[in-house]
Amino acid sequence: MKMNSATDNANDWATRLVALAGTEKQEDGAHDIHHLHRVWKTAQILLQDHPHADALVVQAACYLHDIVNLPKNHPQRAQASRLAARRAGEMLHAAGFPADRLPQVAHAIEAHSFSAAITPTTVEAQIVQDADRLDALGAVGLARLFYTAGRMESALAHGTDPLAQQRVLDDRAYALDHIEAKLAKLPATMQTQAGRRLGEERLAWLRQFRSVFVAEWR
Repeated sequence: MKMNSATDNANDWATRLVALAGTEKQEDGAHDIHHLHRVWKTAQILLQDHPHADALVVQAACYLHDIVNLPKNHPQRAQASRLAARRAGEMLHAAGFPADRLPQVAHAIEAHSFSAAITPTTVEAQIVQDADRLDALGAVGLARLFYTAGRMESALAHGTDPLAQQRVLDDRAYALDHIEAKLAKLPATMQTQAGRRLGEERLAWLRQFRSVFVAEWR
């Protein structure tokens, strides 16, 4: 992994990045400090296949990608990652982060968002995007799904057609719809081989849950 000096090492910045992430109070339990820790932990798994990627850039983007976090139903939701990149850049510059790495961190933060629809052009941005999307899948992703649906006052599922066989999927109204409306699309968007493999595994688990849920719901 690329390191310019010992002071630039991701381990040296770990405590400072966590502290910077904590300066903005996060009231969304789906995007709290534990989410950031999980994204960085997953990113480290993906980094194993990319030894020449800059781990410090990845780590900074993992911890600051949600420094500006707007609700899913906010009219400026698609702009949140750009706003986060700008705010993160200001914070990192003030903290003495290596200036030559700031553009890479900004791009990784901008490109992580599904709603922003920005294609990651660096391996670091690809890793951050995959790591963040993987946290939306699997058991933790399922918990985050229903937590967010509760905050948006969505119903658990459609009363008579939970599988949306005779209607259009609507994940704003029904939490269960979110699995097929959005989460099922994520594995195909993964930029790394490890990300696609983990994404498919976690999606399979989600679909198994969906089948059990619908059997009980009916």
